[in-house]
Amino acid sequence: MERVKELTDTKRRARYTKTTRALKPARSTKLAATAASARSAKGQCVGYIRVSTLDQREDRQLEGVKIDRRFVDHVSGKDVKRPQLMAMLSFVREGDTVVCHSMDRLGRNLDDLRKLVFGLTERGIRVEFRKENLIFTGEDSPMANLLLSVMGAIAEFERQLIRERQREGIELAKKRGVYKGRPRTLSVEAVASLVHKLAAGEKPSAVAREFGVSRMTLHRYRTREVGVEA
Repeated sequence: MERVKELTDTKRRARYTKTTRALKPARSTKLAATAASARSAKGQCVGYIRVSTLDQREDRQLEGVKIDRRFVDHVSGKDVKRPQLMAMLSFVREGDTVVCHSMDRLGRNLDDLRKLVFGLTERGIRVEFRKENLIFTGEDSPMANLLLSVMGAIAEFERQLIRERQREGIELAKKRGVYKGRPRTLSVEAVASLVHKLAAGEKPSAVAREFGVSRMTLHRYRTREVGVEA
């Protein structure tokens, strides 16, 4: 009887050990999946900043906002080529949040804004605009989508008003004789040297690189100084 009891206990321990070993991988896999899910849910806060001129301070746009990574473009709003925007779109992942100061900092116009916001939210990325106090997640109501269109249209309208006021101000300044336009890129001596090199037969592209100007600017200086077509 003792022999039978010993054999029975041995079989029970063997079954228990086998069951425990079978459960361990499943448990570790479940814990790993939970940890990965937690990391995905948290995500990163990514800031996108666009400043049009060197005079604008980029740190003012997201001042006081804690961000993990930021991308800054020093380009005009109408510029199609925004390398840091493309880098930001490639960097963000599902669960991240993209923060912008305002809608006009992200989109060039209403269509561009809608395309960017919907493209991000479809990837599971939140988009937040601080000035308008709006957040888009992809699970928004029709009212939220309407707000995106309306506020985006208002931002585009404001940009057009600013450009119109600038044109009107320039015209009034010209009539009063106080508008001087953009400052000359090159000094008088540099322009004289530039024209001399062109007259001597040097290639316009080489001269433009030497003086750090575009070929269009080179052509403008040459036409202004000697009155000939390039």
